[in-house]
This record gives sequence, structure tokens and C-alpha cells, in this order.
Amino acid sequence: MVLETTKSEEPIMSQSKTVCVIGAGPSGLVSARELKKEGHKVVVMEQNDDVGGQWLYQPNVEEEDSLGKTKILKVHSSIYSSLRLISPREIMGFSDFPFTVKEGRDTRRFPGHEELWLYLKDFCEVFGLREMIRFNVRVEFVGMVNDDDITKRWRVKSVEKKSGEVIEEVFDAVVVATGHYSYPRLPSIKGMDLWKGKQVHSHVYRVPDPFRDEVVVVVGGFISGPDISIELVKVAKEVHLSVKSLDVSPGLSKAITKHQSLHLQPQIESLEEDGRVIFVDGSCIVADTILYCTGYRYKFPFLESQGRVEVDDNRVGPLFEHTFSPSLSPSLSFVGIPQKLIGFPFFESQAKWIAMILSGKTSLPSYDEMMQSVAEFYRAKEANGVPKRNTHDIGRDFVNYCDKYADYTGYPHLEEWRKKLCVTTILRSLDNLETYRDSWDDDHELLQEALQDPYFAQRTTP
Repeated sequence: MVLETTKSEEPIMSQSKTVCVIGAGPSGLVSARELKKEGHKVVVMEQNDDVGGQWLYQPNVEEEDSLGKTKILKVHSSIYSSLRLISPREIMGFSDFPFTVKEGRDTRRFPGHEELWLYLKDFCEVFGLREMIRFNVRVEFVGMVNDDDITKRWRVKSVEKKSGEVIEEVFDAVVVATGHYSYPRLPSIKGMDLWKGKQVHSHVYRVPDPFRDEVVVVVGGFISGPDISIELVKVAKEVHLSVKSLDVSPGLSKAITKHQSLHLQPQIESLEEDGRVIFVDGSCIVADTILYCTGYRYKFPFLESQGRVEVDDNRVGPLFEHTFSPSLSPSLSFVGIPQKLIGFPFFESQAKWIAMILSGKTSLPSYDEMMQSVAEFYRAKEANGVPKRNTHDIGRDFVNYCDKYADYTGYPHLEEWRKKLCVTTILRSLDNLETYRDSWDDDHELLQEALQDPYFAQRTTP
């Protein structure tokens, strides 16, 4: 089923609304910028003392539960100290604010996390976003003013973390931009509760030193699992990477061959009280620590939608195009729900769509059409054997979504060079996991094509 949102052909007066954006990470900041451009009155609520969301590095994790099992987390970011971008800076920037090299900062094509945080601070400064942000404010409740209210306005209760002051306000719309890399998702393993060793989720991993001379089992083979495993071999006695399939990429295979203390293992069958970790092939080791790199859960503890938006086995829904709740649209929307994508361009294309919907310059399909679209999307996922928990893993389809959102708003599609660089980077990482970040030369033909684009001549300094 192909649905089209309706775009007004005649110039119309923009409808200004009061909008609460929850979160001042990348998705929240670009949402605030797009809403501001459309003339809306925006308040951004951020629980930390600065912008950045996940990219605001929090080194002190001692007070956080090692498996993140508490109702309210003390630490939002899951970034570890050595983390570098997995995409080149050229494809990461917003459409009018390229992520260019700055003198005196991290000039690598795949810089560390701090450089991306500084980019977000620059973005915030250039577009005057900080004045819209309330820092150190935790949103505790978001619910409709009246269930039968046709306009679907929202009551938002927030708490000033330092003073404890509680503020209640009413907004015309709420944009949820809280991210989804904070609440750990854990596997269910026999004996997990009785195992005497140390169990940690990567949410609280920062540096390898605490694992010195240990036998560590790292669970998870996507990105952080291999990345952290390769870092741990520098200090640990042994590192055993447990993955769902032993048919791994050439890049990971090369890394395992290179590091004698790094071993590939199948999934864990059970954990024994005497410290043994038994794998599904019957082999076992005695380990000191298990480090779970098993992903994260979607969680919106503040949202009271009366069952209209729920998280079921890590599926948030129903959401039309991963963005709007059909029964609560357009006043409730989500930015950044999908994962396994190049985030910033995706967030921006979503934000433009939301801002134009709220200003009345374009409109959504009917409730029935949106629900039918969601149902067909779910059926297609099921037919392709995609588990419910992976509903929002869109991978390379992120390009199609960006272009689709652009069609809804009349904005240009993603640049071809950006699409090509994205695919090439993925292929290079699969082939050379440890070296792909530092093997790009400026004279590479794809980079030359990209850097000739006028896009990179735009202003990026405050």
C-alpha cells in the first residue's frame, strides 16, 4: 500500500503551535531547529546539564546498576571512552551544516565521540537553539489534557532536578526525542541469576582497565561487541566473543586471527554457580566477567497514552512511518525510533516532516489509512521472518525513508554521494574491521565527488 501525505499547493499562513521537545540530543536539537523555522513556539526539556544526548559522555557510572535494572537510570549515555564514529564525518552532517574539520580538534575522518558532541554544540550555537532548552529538567508525565479533546493537547509535568520544583504546562504538541540507547536489553540465559561472577551491560562500560587479567565473555556480535572485545584484549587474560552465528564477517575473522587471546564462541547455553560458562556446542570456560553487548530497550516511562502507543517486545507502535501515532496524530510524534542507520540525516528529514505537519503546510492520511499502512508493514516484516523486536531495524532502507519524508515535504532527496559513501563504508568495515576507519585517503574518488559539492562550503562556525 502506497500512501501520500497531502501537500498544500497554495501558499498558506503557517499555524504556530506550542511544542514540547523531550531531549536535546541530535534528534531533539534538529527537531527544535525545524519547528523554530516553521514558526512554532518550542520548549526543549533536557535532563542533563548540556546538549548532546548519547554524545554527552558520562565517565562516572559507579552509581548505576551494572545491568541497568533500576526503574530510573542515573546515567543516560552509553558511550565508552574510545568510541569512534563508524561513518565518515562527510555523511554525518545536517543538510545545511556540514561536519567539517576544525583546527585544534579531532581532524580524523572517523573522529572520536567528543568531536561529534562539539559539532552538536556548534549547531546549537549557530541556530540559536540553547535559548529554547531547559537543562537539568526531567520529564515525569506526558498525557492528554482531555481524552475527548479534538485538538489533542498535552499536559507535561517536569521536575527541576536541582531544586525539586515541579512544573505543569500544556502544549499543543509533543515531540519525543529521547533516544533508545540507555535502557539495557538483556538475554534470558539459564543460571544467570545464580552465577557468582561479575555481570555487566555495555551501558556502563567506559574503559578496559577494570577487566585487567580477567577472563571475559562478551555477548553480542553487532558493533559494540567486537569493538569492545578488540579493546579488551589489550588488558584481559582472555576474551571470548559469544555470537549467534559463527559465520562472521571477514573483518572480524581477521581480528580474531590477529589477537591470540581473542576467541569466537557460539551462544551461551547456561551459566553455572562454579563460574563455568557453557556454550551451546558443549564447550565451556571459567570466566570472571560477562559483558552483555546485547542492545537496548525502548522505554518511555513518562508517557501516558492510554494504550494508544505501547512497547511490545521492543516494537513501538502503532506508528505511521515510525513517526506518528495514528490515533494521537499529529500532536504526538517520535523522532529517531529506527536504528541501524545514519542518524543525523534521518532525524532531520523526520523533523522537517513533523514541523510542516504541525504548521498545516502538509497533512497526514486518515486514521484508517495510517492503521492499514502500519498493519501491512507489520505483515511484510513477519513474512520476511523479521522478529517483532527488530521492527525498527531499517538498515539500508534508511535512504528510502529519508527520500520518502522528503517527498512528503517537498525537500530534496539525500545526495547521491552521501548514499554511495554510506554503502562503501559498510562494505569496507565488513572487510577490515580494525583498519577501515583510517584507510580512507582524501584522493579517494568518492570523497572527491563528495567534497566538490557546494554543501561543504556552508558556514559551520558560531
